[in-house]
Amino acid sequence: MKALVSDSMSEVGVEVMREAGIEVDVNTGLKPEELKAIIGNYEGLLVRSATKVTPDLLAAADRLKAIARAGTGVDNIDIPAATEKGVVVMNTPGQNSNAVAELTIGLMLALSRNIHQGTATLKACQWEKKALMGHEVGGKILGLIGIGNIGVLVARAAKGLNMNVMAYDPFVEDARAKDLDVELLDNLDEVLGKADYISLHVPKTEQTAMLINAQRIAKMKDGAFLICAARGGIVDEDALCQALDSGKLAGAALDVFATEPPGACALLDCRNFICTPHLGASTYEAQVNVARAAGEQVRDYLLKGEARHALNEIA
Repeated sequence: MKALVSDSMSEVGVEVMREAGIEVDVNTGLKPEELKAIIGNYEGLLVRSATKVTPDLLAAADRLKAIARAGTGVDNIDIPAATEKGVVVMNTPGQNSNAVAELTIGLMLALSRNIHQGTATLKACQWEKKALMGHEVGGKILGLIGIGNIGVLVARAAKGLNMNVMAYDPFVEDARAKDLDVELLDNLDEVLGKADYISLHVPKTEQTAMLINAQRIAKMKDGAFLICAARGGIVDEDALCQALDSGKLAGAALDVFATEPPGACALLDCRNFICTPHLGASTYEAQVNVARAAGEQVRDYLLKGEARHALNEIA
């Protein structure tokens, strides 16, 4: 059995497979045609977000049995095409949740206290103490769109900061929200209209693409803050830029963009906007966790036929 690691990840995942007798090649940064030329040699494939698993690639993957995504989002993998090819697709939910949740809280606090502007102006030898008056998050309302693994951790951290938390998630039962001391609303627009801070924790799907558009931003509370460390394309970036310029929103923070890297765009010039280059899962701890989990998934499927967190069914 052979497995290919086509994106950079912790060596732990490689060791897990090699210890079980699986031959592993680490070959990252391949161009699509280069990956297509060698994919036929492998039963297992481990990826992060850089590798695009397309129908064209899968057509050449005659021996492939399993794909493991070292992370949660699988928008870079064509799951229907993999299913048609008889290839199981697995991800590693929860392994990087704490890292994303911590970044979300960090972005919220940075926005509230103008940490980014304070750093930039002080480094430019300016003392802008009066101009950078901020806000406290304690006592404010945090609206969570999605309370899965990451949303739950954000909710708990926010409660520790003395915030009031409400959420919209049609897939979550009232009992779970009650256990978290989170007010669960069945109307997205109601959450948008009440929250001082909105944080998005949903996958990128046909239903969530451009979920936060101009119409929904208009329904948000004036002076609210928006944070997204989920997936690019959930927020309409042009509409967000207009809302920041007009003062409708007091600030926004994105860790993800529809196009990555985004290149030059008007949003990056907004004074009340902060951003990070998709750092949600970029901690040493999270990368060890997801690599180990992905390695174990490929190992167990190839050697035992056991699939954990499979996203498709193989006949």
